[in-house]
Amino acid sequence: MISKKTKYALKALLYLAAQPSGQPVLISDLARQEAIPKKFLEYILLTLRKGGILQSRVGKGGGYHLSLPPAKVSIGMIVRTLEGDLAPVQCLSETNYSRCEECEDERTCGIRLVMVDVNRALSGALDSLTLADMLERSEAERQKQFNVVDFSI
Repeated sequence: MISKKTKYALKALLYLAAQPSGQPVLISDLARQEAIPKKFLEYILLTLRKGGILQSRVGKGGGYHLSLPPAKVSIGMIVRTLEGDLAPVQCLSETNYSRCEECEDERTCGIRLVMVDVNRALSGALDSLTLADMLERSEAERQKQFNVVDFSI
């Protein structure tokens, strides 16, 4: 599961993706609009800025905005920035590798060999989906709700 930090980040980024390109949004406005605790949001946005996903402007007309177009920001990039790598077992981690205590031989370990495929599938899915995809899917579902025909009498 992803953490609350990552869920809040996705909500905030989805909001920013819906704004005109390069249009900065104040943290206070974003926190209020998306019901995210302001202090927690400040930490999240700083992490995303350091990860190259966001840019910020200081002063009048300042705030945060996406560094790239929404179609260029993958969900995998966001999750890795906030959570670290996506390895399902520690022996596959690129950033936090540790040999499994119960494993006698990594090269022949069935768990590891299967989890390699799981890791590839998860990474592939998250890397192929973008903020633009999230925005598009969300909007499509909203449109479906407004176009519902009720035949009850």
